[in-house]
Amino acid sequence: MSDENANDDIDLSALPDDELVEQIQDDLYDGLRDEVIEGTEILLERKWKPSDVLTEALVGGMSIVGVDFRDGILFVPEVLLSANAMKGGMAILKPLLSESDSVSAGKMVIGTVKGDIHDIGKNLVKMMMEGGGFEVIDLGINQTAENFFAALEEHKPDILGMSALLTTTMPYMKFVIDEMVERGIRDDYIVLVGGAPLNQEFGEAVGADAYCRDAATTVDTAKELLELRQQKVTG
Repeated sequence: MSDENANDDIDLSALPDDELVEQIQDDLYDGLRDEVIEGTEILLERKWKPSDVLTEALVGGMSIVGVDFRDGILFVPEVLLSANAMKGGMAILKPLLSESDSVSAGKMVIGTVKGDIHDIGKNLVKMMMEGGGFEVIDLGINQTAENFFAALEEHKPDILGMSALLTTTMPYMKFVIDEMVERGIRDDYIVLVGGAPLNQEFGEAVGADAYCRDAATTVDTAKELLELRQQKVTG
């Protein structure tokens, strides 16, 4: 997108709103944290609602990052830079986003399952989900079923996400889901699973709602499944 050197010549405050939003998205794509922070502050000075800055500039920009990551145009290091730039803007917006003003796409609890200490994929999912407007509670690595259940009870999320990178820890996902069924809480949550050795068949076999092959897919899948769930409730 925008050339980093060319960006030095751009006076963000001189841009009209629509061009400034595009520039923020470009800067987010390029991982330019300081510029994203500056652009965010300018929109707020122009009396933009914090929720509009979030959805139009930041989430809009991260959705472009997500598509290009999914399509192999961007890679993990670049996505991490974009996510860091997003966090810069979010740090300004979070204190301003009251409950009534905040537009959350949904809430997710995520963790790597017991016996597994890999977290790069999980961390990417967290950042992409946050970039998609979700609130994410990251439990970390080596999480037991009890830890997952305690987090579900405390945070009341829409989605439970479980990650595994070892074939030896993959079966623990089934243990967690079976235990959810046993406790009568399975239908209360959308369960997403992911990790390099997993596939669609495994996701179906363990009783997950979906297997997500990468971070960008997770955001799309989460939104689709939430929409379906809401349609069932209202229908």
